[in-house]
Amino acid sequence: MTKSLSKEVEALGQTVLVLQGGGALGAYQVGVYEALHEAGVAPDWVIGTSIGAINAALIAGSKPSERIEKMCAFWSRVENDAFVPMGLPSWMESAARNWLSISSGVPGFFSPNPMAFVSPHQKLGADEAGYYSVEPLRRTLEELVDLDQLNNGGTRITVGASCVRTAEMRYFDSRDMPLALDHILASGALPPGFPPVRIDGELYWDGGILSNTPVEVVFDDNPRRDSLVFAVHIWNPHGQEPQSIWEVMNRQKDVQYSSRAVSHIQRQRQIHRMRHIIAELSKLVPEDRRNSNLFADLKSYGCLTRMHVVRLLAPALDHEDHSKDIDFSASGIRRRREAGYTDTMRTLDKAPWRNPVDELEGFVLHEASGGEMVATPAASR
Repeated sequence: MTKSLSKEVEALGQTVLVLQGGGALGAYQVGVYEALHEAGVAPDWVIGTSIGAINAALIAGSKPSERIEKMCAFWSRVENDAFVPMGLPSWMESAARNWLSISSGVPGFFSPNPMAFVSPHQKLGADEAGYYSVEPLRRTLEELVDLDQLNNGGTRITVGASCVRTAEMRYFDSRDMPLALDHILASGALPPGFPPVRIDGELYWDGGILSNTPVEVVFDDNPRRDSLVFAVHIWNPHGQEPQSIWEVMNRQKDVQYSSRAVSHIQRQRQIHRMRHIIAELSKLVPEDRRNSNLFADLKSYGCLTRMHVVRLLAPALDHEDHSKDIDFSASGIRRRREAGYTDTMRTLDKAPWRNPVDELEGFVLHEASGGEMVATPAASR
């Protein structure tokens, strides 16, 4: 199965893995990659924001045979169970662990910046304005990410960050420039918790502020290529109507950090359909009219590339609440990783890209929630 699936996937074009931001929820992405690796599906390109950028760096910055080991090492280092008393009720255990994360930080990830807690008006300096320091994360990544492998290992990596001064999204791409740890840290510099990161004189915050699901990088790439895109959504856009303030707080985060992914996808489906239509219409132009500059210009808007986009929606785990993104417990990390692995294996087994496709569709959406395929609406015309 592994060899046949690998060749089948390769025939679809480049394989792209898009990783959303979401703190502790990123453990789900480890399971997703583990399943892809086991199935022989190797990403040619990894794209991420925030925790997705960290996981992307661990993938691109490691040899293929070492990637799972490095990802597991990272997630083992950020577990914060050490000082939580045993035998507490589950809700109290969760509250105690979350309070420790807020008051003491997360090992291997971030630690409190004492001066930031003196007063919100305390002048910390632009480069230090955050409640926590991410120097522990820098040291962790220095040990686990091989920058030479990341930049020259053959797997393209793109990470997104938000420019503080201009409020514009910036994508740092190893195809265009060498990446350093600062680029990864900038992508995860979520304010006001973490300070911005300065790159070439500009300060950057977490890319998730502007685009937490950076699939548009694939759609807008130049030149466009046939692709199979696995977009991993750790904030589920689908959910029940909340009945309490507690449920509202949980659902609000899902809605906020889903990052308008549905509207982005609808727009891209329309655009790619129009590109296919233009390409088909250009074939109907008489031969004697094809030599004009106007025809060449108009024809350039057409494109026959096809992108299969598999949206992997992480299901909600039992007893989740609005603090789920700081649940760095060993059990929470393990459960999310296992869910990512199981859901992805089920999706790969269904291989939805094998289904018949309308020839005018350049963007084919396949949505899976918890490993089960979800019906998607037809593209707008």
